[in-house]
Amino acid sequence: MTKINLNGKPTTLKMDPNTPLLWAIREEAGLTGTKFGCGASLCGACTVHVNGEAVRSCTTFVADVDGADVTTIEGIKGDDGTLHAVQQAWIKHQVPQCGYCQSGQIMSAAALLKETPNPTDEQIETFMAGNICRCGMYQRIKDAIKTAARGA
Repeated sequence: MTKINLNGKPTTLKMDPNTPLLWAIREEAGLTGTKFGCGASLCGACTVHVNGEAVRSCTTFVADVDGADVTTIEGIKGDDGTLHAVQQAWIKHQVPQCGYCQSGQIMSAAALLKETPNPTDEQIETFMAGNICRCGMYQRIKDAIKTAARGA
């Protein structure tokens, strides 16, 4: 058994320790906002935060997160239910088209802003390069990240 703090709640995962975290989040915890995209850490759809760092949950194993704080898209909003600044900016800029990659994009963007509160275009492009958007909303994503950084 693996014990984690999932979105601020103590959680015990009763899965094989070699199970990808993605499946523990979706199947055991029932949190389906984190998506399966490629299974090889290439697309970013499965991005979550582990101890505040953006990680690909499709290639992070349950055993790797024992004792860790894990935050999914469902847990990124404030304790009072207020949307995270990145989520608010996503809405403002109408970023989602099909929406499939958006939870991973948002989780990556939030990690970027935590690390670099006022990123340049180049820093945004570099950090977000591992997140694929099949709809091509890259300019809207960049604009939303800049808006979130300004707190607007």
